[in-house]
Amino acid sequence: MNRSVAIVGVPMDLGASRRGVDMGPSAIRYAGLHASLERLGIDVHDRGNLRVADRAEGLRISSPGAAYDDVNRTWRGRGGTSPHADEICRVSLELAQMVAEIDRAGHIAIVLGGDHSIAMGTLAGLARAGRKPGLIYLDAHADINTPDTSPSGNVHGMPLAVATGLVSDPFPAELRSSVDGRNAVLVATRSVDRDERGNIRAAGVTAITMADVDRSGMAAAMERAIGIAGKGDGIALSLDMDVVDPDEAPGVGTPVRGGLTYREAQLAMEMLAASGRLRSIEVAEVNPILDRGNRTAELAVELIASALGQTIL
Repeated sequence: MNRSVAIVGVPMDLGASRRGVDMGPSAIRYAGLHASLERLGIDVHDRGNLRVADRAEGLRISSPGAAYDDVNRTWRGRGGTSPHADEICRVSLELAQMVAEIDRAGHIAIVLGGDHSIAMGTLAGLARAGRKPGLIYLDAHADINTPDTSPSGNVHGMPLAVATGLVSDPFPAELRSSVDGRNAVLVATRSVDRDERGNIRAAGVTAITMADVDRSGMAAAMERAIGIAGKGDGIALSLDMDVVDPDEAPGVGTPVRGGLTYREAQLAMEMLAASGRLRSIEVAEVNPILDRGNRTAELAVELIASALGQTIL
C-alpha cells in the first residue's frame, strides 16, 4: 500500500438542509488524524481546507474563479429546487483539481467533509488524473437522486447520480461520468427514496443493502463489493459516517437507525486495506454540533487508519 497521503478538507454544508458538517474537517483533524497515520509510518501532507462560501456571509467569496454571488440562485428540477448548486459545483471543481494533483504526485488523497456532495469533486479528480476507479460507497443513503427525482432538492443526495452520468444541468461536464456504474457498489444502504431505485438500475450500480449485510455478514458483503469495484483502476472509498449506527456515530447530518456496528465498519476498512487497491479515501457528514465528545470524528480517524493498514496485530 502507498505509504504517502495528502489530506484536503472541504468545510461545506451547502448540500444539506441541516448545518454543522462544515466543521467536520476540523473535528477529524482534532481527533488525531495526523498522529494516527504517522504512527503507521505513513508520510502525511496536509493541503489545508478549500474556501467555501458560508450562508451567513451571503454566499459571497473572494477566491479566484468564484462564480457564485447570488444568495437566491437555485436550480429547479421537477422534484424541487437544488439550493446553492453553483457554489457546490465551483468547490467540487476546485477539489477535483487538487485531488488530480495529489494522485499525480503519487499520494493517496484523503478528503475530509463536509456534506457528501464533495464526492463529485473527489471522483472527478481521479478521472482528471487519468483514472476511472471502482467505487465503494458506504452510506445509509443511496445519494443517487437527480434534481428531478429528489424530494428535498439537496445536492448531498445527488453525487452518485452525477458521478455515474445520470445528471446534466446544473452540474458541469467536468464533474459527470467519472465512474462506471458497473464498477460502483453501494454498501449497507438502508434509506432509499422511491425514484432512486430506478436510478440505481439505470446507472448499473450494485446495491448491497443493510438487509443483505444482515443475511450474509459483513465479510461476504465486502468480498463482493471489492470484487466488483476492483475491476476499475483501483478503488475509491466514499465513507459517509451515517453508515455506522447512530449509537456508535451520533454526530452525523442525517442519522438512520440500524446501521453498521463498530466491528463491521472496522472489518470493512481492514478488508479494503488488505485488497491493496485504494486510490482515495473520503469521509463525509461528520457533524460535531450533534456529536458527543467528538466520538464520531474519533471513529472516523480509527476507520481511516484501518483502511490504511492499521491492524490488531
